[in-house]
Amino acid sequence: MVWRRHLLYLLWSVAAIAQTVSPGESPCAQCHSQAKTQPNTSMGHALETVETCKTLTDQPLLTATVGKYSYRIERKGAQSDYSVSDGSNTLTLPIRWVMGASSAIGQTFILAKDGELYESRVSYFREVKGLGPTLGSEGSAPRDISEAAGRLMTRQDKLACFGCHATNATSGRELTLEKLSPGVQCAHCHKDSETHLAAMLLDSYDLESRDQKTKPHPLAAEEVSEFCGQCHRTWAEIAMQRNPGIANIRFQPYRLAGSKCYDVDDARINCLACHDPHREVNANLLDYDAKCSACHGGGKAGAKTCPVAKQGCVTCHMPKLELPGAHFKFTDHRIRIVKPHQPFPG
Repeated sequence: MVWRRHLLYLLWSVAAIAQTVSPGESPCAQCHSQAKTQPNTSMGHALETVETCKTLTDQPLLTATVGKYSYRIERKGAQSDYSVSDGSNTLTLPIRWVMGASSAIGQTFILAKDGELYESRVSYFREVKGLGPTLGSEGSAPRDISEAAGRLMTRQDKLACFGCHATNATSGRELTLEKLSPGVQCAHCHKDSETHLAAMLLDSYDLESRDQKTKPHPLAAEEVSEFCGQCHRTWAEIAMQRNPGIANIRFQPYRLAGSKCYDVDDARINCLACHDPHREVNANLLDYDAKCSACHGGGKAGAKTCPVAKQGCVTCHMPKLELPGAHFKFTDHRIRIVKPHQPFPG
């Protein structure tokens, strides 16, 4: 009977706390300020619903022509239909999910057909404010109108895509799309957050014991790269690919590991040293100078100071490079001395 009382109390507490938070706000925000800012980031919107996708609501009609196929995305109420035509035949499919945030580089649409999910062959790119070939589809000719609509997603595709772009979308090797929360939320990275929240609601969380057992400590570069690399790709994952070329500029843990200054044991060169995952990426490049000077300002033996400039480090040593087909320049995280006409260092 005791466990039943605890369960009833927990359910009452969850209902009570739900009434104290703003719509869309995480219950974690009651204690953690990070939970107030993180849901508004691009990561927090890494997967969007059709109903709330700003790209689809603000642009009720999107069209494009790729080869002999014409594409049309049309808003109908709270939903959007995706159509492809070869001039003689037209295939219309409902959009079920939108991969990527409306504020991010681009968005790819997940389509439904005969109980299967498909990755749309055209995506929305913010820079051009329109549709274009989805990355990876360039140069390949669809055999029929079904292939022109999109690529059938395998089980592994769905596990990888939804596993990174949503929260609670997978459980081990099983898809749990009926339980997912769109975007990267607290529970995506903090795996014990739900248990922790329940314990807090039951007033059974031992703060003193927690502090004794889990003293906070700076994570080494390799630890953070492996963790962030679960979605942003690890060094090993990309290194195993044959000739990935400039496409690997998107995979920051891999690029960072190729930097001359990279040290697997140094917390000053890890992802979290420069980026707060609970806030949008800082666009003020001068703010990163302090991160560089933590080593190159005399903070590390053998780390030289730049003879050319004292600020704007990343503008020279982490150049922005265009990824063909992405309509976007990515910051190259392979920190280096960049020389004119130097080939892209894979």
